Amino acid sequence: MGTYAVTGGAAGIGSAVREQLAARGHEVIVVDLDGADIVADLATEGGRRAAIDAITERAPDGLDGFVPCAGVGPSVTPPSLVTRINYFGTVVLVEALRPLVARKRGCMVLISSNSAPMGADAGYVERCLSGDEAAAAAAADAIGDGQNAYAGSKLALTRWMRRRSTAYAKEGVRMNAVALGITRTALTDRVMADERLGPAIRGFGATIPTGSIGVPGQIANVIAFLLSPGADFMCGSVVFADGGHDAMLRPDEF
Repeated sequence: MGTYAVTGGAAGIGSAVREQLAARGHEVIVVDLDGADIVADLATEGGRRAAIDAITERAPDGLDGFVPCAGVGPSVTPPSLVTRINYFGTVVLVEALRPLVARKRGCMVLISSNSAPMGADAGYVERCLSGDEAAAAAAADAIGDGQNAYAGSKLALTRWMRRRSTAYAKEGVRMNAVALGITRTALTDRVMADERLGPAIRGFGATIPTGSIGVPGQIANVIAFLLSPGADFMCGSVVFADGGHDAMLRPDEF
């Protein structure tokens, strides 16, 4: 049996991933703000460092897989918090845990979104990709649009993954991403309850081709597959798990 680490694993999609891996007999190290094996705030440098150190201590022989599932939605304020958690909270841990995953020739699955291709400020995305967290956070707050911050963070993360997947593969690490559609979690419930964003998100959810909003277990199924030997020829892939929304909205962009 293997050893996996999951951030954001105390609730929502991360918890569903944890449950599936544990049901298969794997050890799962969970990182979250509370109710986790490792309690850490990934919006901060200190929290990221604490998480990295604790995971390394708990998995001295390496990791079979890592799923950085921690994230926040567009209703969070300030928008820079989205940047710090969704983008930098992910890439810092991915880079730091890379040697542990390489040791076992394991897998990483990042969490993207079907909103990533739907438009975001190009300058903000480039600031994320430059690695300048202060500049990217300032850009997010200057734009002042939570949806732009969210979509941009996921677009930047997906490009970051694609640009590095070859180098990771040469070290034995398969890295892919799942682009989520609307999925019923506490995070989504907060967005739907938001006075400004809620009506648009509810309306968008009503147009899902398969007929319903996703649930965490459906997304965890895809993540578990990408972590499995059955996906051993997948690398640098972005898998849409969104009930057909991306195909509906961008049928010719392939």
